[in-house]
Amino acid sequence: MALWAGRFSKEIDAGVNAFNSSIAFDARMYRQDIRGSIAHATMLGDCGIITKEDSLQIVAGLQEILSDIDSGKLEFDPNAEDIHMFVEAELTKRLGDVGKRLHTSRSRNDQVAVDLRLYLRDEIAEIRKLTKKLCCVLVKTAENHTETVLPGYTHLQRAQPVTFAHHMLAYVQMFLRDLGRLDDTTKRMNECPLGSGALAGTTYHIDRQQTAALLEFDAPMANSLDGVSDRDYCIELANTLSIIMMHLSRFSEEIILWCSWEFKFIELDDAFATGSSIMPQKKNPDITELIRGKTARVYGDLQTLLTMMKGLPLAYNKDMQEDKEAIFDAVDNVKLCLETFIPMLETMHVNKENMRAAAAKGFINATDCADYLVKKGMPFRDAYKISGTLVAQCIEKGLTLETLPLEEYQKMTPLFAEDVYEAISLETCVKGRVSEGGPSPKAVKKQLELVKAKLGMD
Repeated sequence: MALWAGRFSKEIDAGVNAFNSSIAFDARMYRQDIRGSIAHATMLGDCGIITKEDSLQIVAGLQEILSDIDSGKLEFDPNAEDIHMFVEAELTKRLGDVGKRLHTSRSRNDQVAVDLRLYLRDEIAEIRKLTKKLCCVLVKTAENHTETVLPGYTHLQRAQPVTFAHHMLAYVQMFLRDLGRLDDTTKRMNECPLGSGALAGTTYHIDRQQTAALLEFDAPMANSLDGVSDRDYCIELANTLSIIMMHLSRFSEEIILWCSWEFKFIELDDAFATGSSIMPQKKNPDITELIRGKTARVYGDLQTLLTMMKGLPLAYNKDMQEDKEAIFDAVDNVKLCLETFIPMLETMHVNKENMRAAAAKGFINATDCADYLVKKGMPFRDAYKISGTLVAQCIEKGLTLETLPLEEYQKMTPLFAEDVYEAISLETCVKGRVSEGGPSPKAVKKQLELVKAKLGMD
């Protein structure tokens, strides 16, 4: 019989019970559910709401249940309505009337709310570790390529020369912001809903400060209605996870391009690529393609949560049971993508020669050619026009700015001299970009120092 039986004169329909059940997906919160119940039982005993003896028996019983689930001795009952009812039913089976006292001054509404916060707090910590590890891998890659020149792109057209280190550090900045968003989410969600009851608190003189402290929350939630009906933290986390996936997807898109024969800037290790069932020459970057696809899935989870919550009146509604599958799916997929992406980056081979060869084409030093004239006193707009005209001449003659004869330069203006070739060399172009945040080795070194300090790297 269901633990909430009493008002009802007959058993719930089997189909409705299956439809209503959440044990299939919320069982993963068993550790958090038991931890919350231990804190609640401890508080009940300390406040004299139940006897100290009963409190200690309940705590010991819950610890035994936790140990039995961890060891595999106790399996989840698929017929249980949810993880909360399963644990309480098992406790009652073992302790009898003493187990029935656990739920005093508590509702499943505040119970599930505290379980989910505890669970997501733990998962955020894991995602944070993975994101930080990704940043560290990118930093190490950057340290090895401070002089590796490649084209920087706008509109997917070769634009100006940068270094591979500079490119990697751009992604580090993105993921550092993601770490900040994870921290912000944790800070805002770290309030304890336990003690909110079904929606209106309880008539018992409970100590919400104690349960909050035992569960390492900063404070109890200030309003009991909000305590059971708030899912902002799920939505905020799903939003943060969506942004992480967006960054991974952008990075994946570049890796897919760089792996193609048209670029060949990098080659993935064989352990992180797949082949074709019919074309023996293929080496496909399937991991990065799947990450692009899973990004859409995580976006869908965010949209599910937003849509689910948009029309709900206070306080708890059964619709909110749908929060778990969506946020669990987002968490699982972000962790999976990070766990796969990190070793893929660690083992990829960087084709420095191909990057340098691509940078030599596309006239990505045209701006530096214009800057050369500006430094000799010509207004930038005039210098810009001359540089563009020279590029057009090079395209017509099948030349580059490096191979265009000096006399052709001097036909445009006598300000050009032999030193123009040094001024427009790719190495000079990169080293000359000394502005803060730029691609010069000096500027990149400063960036590396800053990000390593933020990440706590030696």
